[in-house]
Amino acid sequence: MDVVVVGSGPGGLAAAVTLARSGLAVEVLEAQPTAGGGARTADLGLGPGVVHDVCSAVHPLALASPFFRRFDLAARGVELAVPEVSYAQPLDGGVAGLALRDLGRTADGLGVDGAAWLDLMAPLVEHVDGLVALLLGDHRHVPADLPTALRLALRAAEQGLGATWGRRFRGPVAPALLTGVAAHTTTRLPSIPAAGTSLLLSTLAHAGGWALPRGGSQAITDALLADLAAHGGVVRTGHAVRTSDDLPAARAYVFDTVPSLVARVLPRHLAPGVAAAYGRYRHGAGAAKVDFVLSGPVPWAADGVGRASTVHLGGTREQMAAAEDAVARGRHAAHPVVLVSDPSLTDPGRLGRDGTRPLWTYAHVPARSVVDVTEAVTAQVERYAPGFRDVVVAARCVPAARMADDNANYVGGDIAAGAVTLRRVLGGPAPRWDPYRAGDGVYLCSAAVPPGPGVHGMGGWHAARRVLADVFGIRRPPSLAP
Repeated sequence: MDVVVVGSGPGGLAAAVTLARSGLAVEVLEAQPTAGGGARTADLGLGPGVVHDVCSAVHPLALASPFFRRFDLAARGVELAVPEVSYAQPLDGGVAGLALRDLGRTADGLGVDGAAWLDLMAPLVEHVDGLVALLLGDHRHVPADLPTALRLALRAAEQGLGATWGRRFRGPVAPALLTGVAAHTTTRLPSIPAAGTSLLLSTLAHAGGWALPRGGSQAITDALLADLAAHGGVVRTGHAVRTSDDLPAARAYVFDTVPSLVARVLPRHLAPGVAAAYGRYRHGAGAAKVDFVLSGPVPWAADGVGRASTVHLGGTREQMAAAEDAVARGRHAAHPVVLVSDPSLTDPGRLGRDGTRPLWTYAHVPARSVVDVTEAVTAQVERYAPGFRDVVVAARCVPAARMADDNANYVGGDIAAGAVTLRRVLGGPAPRWDPYRAGDGVYLCSAAVPPGPGVHGMGGWHAARRVLADVFGIRRPPSLAP
């Protein structure tokens, strides 16, 4: 065997596809009975014909990713549906901020802060390609678009530092709209990494949109698996890797896992200091997932929210910051930050045979929480959608402490596979110039390395290129085109 890839999330499969297309013999080992990691869709038994996304559901990064652009998901039959309203942020009193694909219309809807939103976002939207190249790159090269890098740095500092966090906007809606996206990082607010994430995803909302694959996230995984098989790659599911004895002999190993697993499995293969750093790898706060089946649409009180397939709940900027601070301190927030998505809004095929529909939600909770948050999430949705309880047919919660049962990378419910800090985002899990090279023939491609969490495949692409050059002397990466 040339290369063994441990873990079949989007990063691992992206690495495997890249390596197999270079003519190498590749085997992927996956502990779960199905491949895909954070990009899977399954029937949870909650309603006839209703399937739910196991982790990720909405994919702005898949639409923007340089890897997936090369791979060409559309040509492989993956249809990425993009709603008119990328995301929404309802507030108390029946008002809401709406981030539409049209930047101008978004600004028009923000009233007193419309001009400020335009000033913040327009330069980034205009140079979105440079922004994507910067933030989804390996963070080891001088940015090709230096002016865009500078714009982003200044805006991230403004939105990520407490001293300047509240200066740009005058009303409550626009800052809440931006903060709801920042909360995807599940960390204290404000912070520079959260601000950078918010600016990237908000820019993509106006430059392409927030896409949902028709049929669910599994469609992306299935396209990767089909290409891997076509080039001779093999996937073994139900094969957990706990020690080096679980690994077949290979010239190189690529781990789409948390760093601590690499330290346990191959400690003698790691570069000096890496095993210790991987062993100390720090995880962040948790998320608890609640999957619902509904008899009808969520009855949102504010106009327009029902057109957004992604909704952030948590109230004002200050209320969300307080909730995230409570979680970081190990306490359940009275009104947690909740992410909501109804995929049937863009994909009617997701409706059940009896007309019911799935609703995908996450609540931010302390790491390793065992609490069933079904009632807390229901109450938070009901706060902005009176009558929500009346359309709930079924619900199932996976507490944070159980999230790793379905994906070992989600330690304690940490779906970002590590605390989202500036050091981790830029440098990876160990103090090394190249975060992908863990040691002699050992590489890391998970969300723990740049560019971090998300279904974009870029960690796998960056790691695979190093494997090709270091181990096999192949300097030119393969074409990914169908």
